[in-house]
Amino acid sequence: MDCQKHLFSLPEDHHYLNCAYFSPILKSVEEAGKRGIEQKRTPWKVSPEHFFKDSDRLRSLFAQLVNAPKANRVAILPSASYGLSTVAKNLPRDTSKKIIVVGEQFPSNVYPWMRYCDETDAQLEIIKAPDKPKGRGKRWNEHILDAIDKNTLMVAIGNVHWTDGTLFDLISIGKKCREIGAFLVIDGTQSVGALPFDIQEIRPDALICAGYKWLMGPYSIALGYFGPRFREGIPLEEGWLDRKGSEDFAGLVNYVDEYQPGSIRFDVGERSNFILVPMMIKALEQLLEWEPKNIQNYCKDLTQQLVEELPQLGFQIEDTEWRSHHLFGIRLPEHISAKELQQNLTDHNIHVSVRGSAIRIAPNVYNEEEDIEALKNILKSSGSTS
Repeated sequence: MDCQKHLFSLPEDHHYLNCAYFSPILKSVEEAGKRGIEQKRTPWKVSPEHFFKDSDRLRSLFAQLVNAPKANRVAILPSASYGLSTVAKNLPRDTSKKIIVVGEQFPSNVYPWMRYCDETDAQLEIIKAPDKPKGRGKRWNEHILDAIDKNTLMVAIGNVHWTDGTLFDLISIGKKCREIGAFLVIDGTQSVGALPFDIQEIRPDALICAGYKWLMGPYSIALGYFGPRFREGIPLEEGWLDRKGSEDFAGLVNYVDEYQPGSIRFDVGERSNFILVPMMIKALEQLLEWEPKNIQNYCKDLTQQLVEELPQLGFQIEDTEWRSHHLFGIRLPEHISAKELQQNLTDHNIHVSVRGSAIRIAPNVYNEEEDIEALKNILKSSGSTS
């Protein structure tokens, strides 16, 4: 795969290695948004079918991306927290079991479970990362698997850790969850789009993804897969579009109890957003053309030399087999201030993030060797300072 920078409007004097924070916009996605705004000039051209056609297309594309068995298992959401709160609302309430999360997990995938535990007798169990760097990812996964037992109600986790890219073995975790009847809920915001994800292989009960990072979409739209255990779930809000027969605008006064099939019941109100939905469609079409496996390999090849040199400079990085290539954290030698390093990077128009105890590097297909070289030069100069 070749560099795709020509499909974006990125300035040559900036090195944007921070897709985990916010993706830059594709030119095609930008144009789709402009067309959506222009459409509001002539509202008489918006027919009832427009409220459904693009939404159905969006579901189909996301289902294809994650290999979901049916497109109607996909819900259109405004955020990851909305989707995860939907899960929390539909968990069994008469429970004294535990919910497992990992240390320093993103708060959107923690706060709903904290509230759930406050409202029930459930306990939140946090599996922290091992202190020692050697074999850290492998041992962290082992600790998670050891914690899953007959008292586990749910494991809520990401495919990768959002601060440092540590990979979690979702196939093994999912298998153990199914053996004891526990739910598996995945926040795929920091992986889906850049790392292959297969619903039918991992078999989660829910997969929730914000759209503005690795899915290359706009802000304030997210997508969620809800599995069979949520088939009869109750949505956070009662939208008219989500009810059976809503395609017949003349019959909307005939109120019905039945929802549209599958997970459409969980859609956010006004899900047919005529600006955001077309933008998200264009973004997913491009991702499917590129294919996540190719994006992952591109990032691996792009950063391989940097990764090999980091330990020689005193930086710590997770073992290759236990981290992603599109997002990874580097931990600093004691003599380097993370705050000062980030300021130095910013002064040279090199854009990364500090998350937890790591400097987070998050390249994508718009990055090129010059970006990595600029980063490496700053890290080298910092690492040589005593």
